[in-house]
Amino acid sequence: MSVQSVSKQTLQRLPQYLNFLKSMPRAGAANISATAIAEALGLGDVQVRKDLALVSSGGRPKVGYDADSLIADLERFLGYDDATSAVIVGAGDLGRALLGYHGFAAYGIEIVAAFDHDPARSGQTIHGKPVFPVERLQELCKRMQIRIGIIAVPAGEAQAVCDALVEGGVRAVWNFAPVMLSKPESVLVQNEDIAVPLAVLSKRLARKLAERE
Repeated sequence: MSVQSVSKQTLQRLPQYLNFLKSMPRAGAANISATAIAEALGLGDVQVRKDLALVSSGGRPKVGYDADSLIADLERFLGYDDATSAVIVGAGDLGRALLGYHGFAAYGIEIVAAFDHDPARSGQTIHGKPVFPVERLQELCKRMQIRIGIIAVPAGEAQAVCDALVEGGVRAVWNFAPVMLSKPESVLVQNEDIAVPLAVLSKRLARKLAERE
């Protein structure tokens, strides 16, 4: 089964299973059940079984899954065993933070370069990644066969950046700019409003504090 035929909700859960399995002590039990995974992550065991059945045929009744084999199945299904190159457009505070984040590698993503319109930033190396002029974005994306572009620029610049990424062959965009982008139907876009999780957390905290009063 292809990734495209799996629901967005399932795709969001699969990395949770992978992270949990990788966090298990390697000296622990070789097998793990869907029920144990569900309990550890606070999910329904029926849902976990359905999700894992999409990516692995290794589960056995009363035995569960071989943990190492399940990790390999999840990584293969998600494409983490075949690194995908990505670039960041915008080498400001957010862009620098993303360039310095090492967790992308665990998901099969390698950020290979950044781009910025500020001449003072072009030519720099940030966290080991080169920064190029944004004018070279389309050219270098084509040359390096980049498939993922990360937009970390102000809203007013985001559409032009998206257009250049698409022209450069990028097929998926992770957008941190607070604006909806116009793009071809074939290009995937994940809009990231970093204020939303904080607002949700604030509301949950308010309810929790109210329960104690």
